[in-house]
Amino acid sequence: MKEVLSGNEAIARGAYEAGVTFAAAYPGTPSTEILETISARYPGEIYSQWSPNEKTALECGVGASMAGARTLVSMKHVGVNVAADPLFTAVYTGVKGGLVLISADDPNLHSSQNEQDNRNFAKFAKLPMLEPSDSQEAKDFLKAALDISEAFDTPVLFRTTTRISHSKSVVELGEREEYPSTGEIDRNTRKYVMLPGHARQRHPLIEERLKKIAQLAETSPLNRVEWGDTHIGIISSGITYQYAKEALPGASFLKLGMTWPLPAKLIRDFASKVKKLIVVEELDPFLEEQIRLLGVRVDHGKDLFPILGELEPSCVTALLTGVEPKKKAPAEGLPVRPPVLCPGCSHRGVFAVLKKLKVFVSGDIGCYTLAALPPLESMHTCLCMGASITMAHGISKVIGESEDYKNKVVAVIGDSTFFHSGVTGLIDLIWNRGNAVVAIQDNRITAMTGGQENPGSGHSVSGVESPAIDLEKLVIALGVKPENVRVVSAYDLKALEAVFREELEKPEPSAVITKDPCVLQYRVKGEPMRVLAEKCTGCKRCIGVGCIAVSMMQKGEETFAAIDPNFCTGCTVCAQVCKAEAIIR
Repeated sequence: MKEVLSGNEAIARGAYEAGVTFAAAYPGTPSTEILETISARYPGEIYSQWSPNEKTALECGVGASMAGARTLVSMKHVGVNVAADPLFTAVYTGVKGGLVLISADDPNLHSSQNEQDNRNFAKFAKLPMLEPSDSQEAKDFLKAALDISEAFDTPVLFRTTTRISHSKSVVELGEREEYPSTGEIDRNTRKYVMLPGHARQRHPLIEERLKKIAQLAETSPLNRVEWGDTHIGIISSGITYQYAKEALPGASFLKLGMTWPLPAKLIRDFASKVKKLIVVEELDPFLEEQIRLLGVRVDHGKDLFPILGELEPSCVTALLTGVEPKKKAPAEGLPVRPPVLCPGCSHRGVFAVLKKLKVFVSGDIGCYTLAALPPLESMHTCLCMGASITMAHGISKVIGESEDYKNKVVAVIGDSTFFHSGVTGLIDLIWNRGNAVVAIQDNRITAMTGGQENPGSGHSVSGVESPAIDLEKLVIALGVKPENVRVVSAYDLKALEAVFREELEKPEPSAVITKDPCVLQYRVKGEPMRVLAEKCTGCKRCIGVGCIAVSMMQKGEETFAAIDPNFCTGCTVCAQVCKAEAIIR
């Protein structure tokens, strides 16, 4: 039977067919749908869970593998940075049940804070890497990766990019193969306890293992030669293979499915039989550099293709053939639509107040990062998951005590991000006697990635009820004084301002927790607000909160605000900033 699947859905199907019984992940675009699909379609065959962060997901996966389960762990590219610590040592301990780590990379930063090429992790961590180029390969390669993992006693890195993760193609489905766990744990301390003495003994095994996998790469069907016109030979992998094939279908190709370790003999043999060798790849010159290190002449690589951003078919065609594609003229008259917080979002009131107070806001990863953009412009840093609190701590240590609000720091972090890696940051702040105010915006969900459950939501990925971690008790247990833990509605601007002013005066850590649910995920909708045109002065203060439900209208020479009832959720934030009292329910 055939089915049209996205790359992420195909990976989930591959896990099912390959007998995976344990899957863990932290949501992050473009990887999120892998675990969602496993949870929704294969709940009886595969145990699945959202973990608080990528590091814990991989650590759980290593444990499951050690117990004999075929295991899948998925995350977006920056998540591998978080999981790097257990990953590098898991390469030393090896596996029992096959263990595959999915790295979903995001060329062109469609939804990420940086643009990194995680092929480098494979070489750095000394583990094999597979790269599918369509959904069929995404499914088939997943099983191949598990087989390699078990055959060579190693985790396997499985790299996709956004175009593989989210594009769809036809997939031939197969039956599930069962690989039941023995239920026994190996008590092999020399293999699984990485004391320095044990790790030294394991390192030579890893180097030897890579040589053996490189031999496999020479003959594996994961790598294949497609002979055509030998005037041009192209080496490529992943989605860029598809683009190059579309641009020059008659050329010769070495299509690499295993991109680490590389098949040196196969590459040399292919290169010797083509007149001109071109390496087509996105982001870093990963393949090109390794091929040049083999002593193979590369006629074109990154001298032709950009090192930045995402390649696309028209770009590859133009660069390979010199023929500019016929582009359609962009539609005219469309307004510019910058990303903004949703109408009624509970984050808006917090940032409106922080902007009014003119404090320095150390931000984090989540929907609320949009507060850095106009018109709110009330977030001043954003580095990575969990860094808001630790950066605020560092800033406050340098700035010291100040009466001026411009030198006071508020760390803003969402509930899911706080559980991800904010907890350790707060411990740092408390332990080292910092004095920043930590605003935890608890909307009961992991909103930015589409509304996944988190440790505070009270449900698992499959919707089963589970203990909800109590944020107030947690921050008190970590060391914030109970009188410095304040819970206030994000929609009550007057109360918010009063609480922030009080906590900013304290020379010790504080936590301001808002507990208003995500309007999208919980379908929050109240009676819409409306504008009394006769009272509106046209000051545009309501526009300043950045809600798409609010706009300015022109009637004759009069300018006044208007509210679209289709968008308005009745949150009242715009009414609270209106000094003319022109906005009512």
